[in-house]
Amino acid sequence: MFTLIVGGAASGKSEYAERLAVAAPAARRFYIATMQPWGEETRQRIARHRAMRAGKGFETLECPLNLATLRLPEQGAALLECLSNLAANERYSPEGAGEDACRAILNGVDKLCRQCSDLILVSNEVFSGGSDYEGDTLEYLRLLARLNRELAARADNVCEVQCGIARYYKGKEPYLHDRV
Repeated sequence: MFTLIVGGAASGKSEYAERLAVAAPAARRFYIATMQPWGEETRQRIARHRAMRAGKGFETLECPLNLATLRLPEQGAALLECLSNLAANERYSPEGAGEDACRAILNGVDKLCRQCSDLILVSNEVFSGGSDYEGDTLEYLRLLARLNRELAARADNVCEVQCGIARYYKGKEPYLHDRV
């Protein structure tokens, strides 16, 4: 099962994604972390996310680039946090795919889907914050929008989280709706 979760900054999408991953009936849970610690702000965000998932049974796998090379130790539920970071890393890092970032990421997600019983992928919603962007910012937003569209077409479930509330546009909420 492949679930794509989109939402704005601080919308509650990460917390929701973690609840889905914990509810999945898999024996092992993998947290695929894509953020690179470039400075104090990103180090603080990484620490916050680690604290959020502490005690939930996740095995963290760092993968800021080259998702297609990632091999899970065994089948399980995987939570990829987040596509937005992965896209920026692939597009702009000297070690990334550059102009081929979209193709490289889609290929990586396809390979990851074949290794998981459940894949939960978190991404940022784009273009609701304005429309007057230029240069690299516009190029990045278009890359992320294209990835979101392509992955939504492939996903079994697609939802948007706002204020911690998930609204499904495709499929239905897996696992949580069966719990009290």
